[in-house]
Parts: sequence; C-alpha cells; structure tokens
Amino acid sequence: MAASSSNLDTNPSEKTEMTIGLGFEMRGTKASSEMAISSTLTSILSSAAVRRRLPFVGAFCMLSLGFHGLHPSFSVSSNPLSRLSLGSKPQSYYSTGIRMEASNQNTVPSIVVYVTVPNKEAGKKLAASIVKEKLAACVNRVPGIESVYLWQGEIQTDSEELLIIKTRESLLNALTEHVKANHEYDVPEVIALPITGGSVPYLEWLKNSTRE
Repeated sequence: MAASSSNLDTNPSEKTEMTIGLGFEMRGTKASSEMAISSTLTSILSSAAVRRRLPFVGAFCMLSLGFHGLHPSFSVSSNPLSRLSLGSKPQSYYSTGIRMEASNQNTVPSIVVYVTVPNKEAGKKLAASIVKEKLAACVNRVPGIESVYLWQGEIQTDSEELLIIKTRESLLNALTEHVKANHEYDVPEVIALPITGGSVPYLEWLKNSTRE
C-alpha cells in the first residue's frame, strides 16, 4: 500500500513544471483576448463612419466649452450631441408690453377706431360731430384711399376717406351708434384696436377731452 501511495504522488519538480505551464497558458489566453479587443477597436475606429464623426464631435465639444466660457448660462447636457439650450430669460423680460393705462391713474383704457366715409365732405361732417359730442378726443382724416370689397356678391372698388378716431374704450358702443346714425352706408366700418402704450401726457389729455 505504501508503494502504491508513492506511485500516485506527483514529483515536486513535475508539479512546478505543471504550474509554470498553466501560468503561461493563462497569460497566453489573456494576451490573445487583449489582442482581439484591440483589433476590434482598431477596425471600428478605422471605419469611414467613425472617421467622419470624430472630428465633428471634437469640434462640437470645443465649441461648447467656448460658449460656456463666454456665457455662463449656456448649458450642455452630458450627451455632446444633444440639443443645446441658452439660459432662459426671466419672465419679466417678455412682460414689457404692459398696458400703460394700468400704471397711471390719470389715464384710462383707450382705443383707436377706424371708420371709412365715401368722401371728404362726409368725413369732415362726421369727424366734427364725434368730437363735438366728446365721443373722441381726436379724429384724423386720411383722404385718397381706395377700398376693394365684396358687396352683394360683386367686387366693388371705391375712393374713400379714412377716419382714425382716438377715444376711451368705454365709449366704443356710444361711438358706434353715433356713426351708424350719421353715416351714408347701410353697414359702415367701425373697427377698434386697443392702445397698449404711448405718451402718458397724451393719454391723460385723451381722458380729459372725452366724456365719462
């Protein structure tokens, strides 16, 4: 039994050789894997698509860093190909178109009204009656306009005069009724546009020149 046991044991020198051989085999396998990975990366980086994209990505990153240095609010996400966004402006930046009337107690909400008349005489008469009744502070008469419009299924072309009327918003209904009662047309034009700002002294004068 002792002899058989000694036959099963491996010679120490043989163990050393087996260990060294196994180590070389493992290192050889690792080196082969690294060479395979390196070869794969080389083939990917050498492809035409990557060569086309790498300069773009590099330039894009440099451009992003440059913008960030010039404008601290310039932000870029972690993905260099994502959409860029400039820092948003505060909401007050977009709120400058406020109604001037609301910031001054000496003014009132005001409007500009367009009315067309058939001729100079009609314009002069209607403008004078509007101001006399204090339905407007001012009426501008613009002669020599030409209107093209559809009436009763036919296209009409007429020479007219345009009245530009400045008044209070609260007087629009009364002004409309006055125009309809003193106009030659069956359907006179009365179009109102809001005044969102302007000279405060002028708007104060408009208020003081019109009736409540």
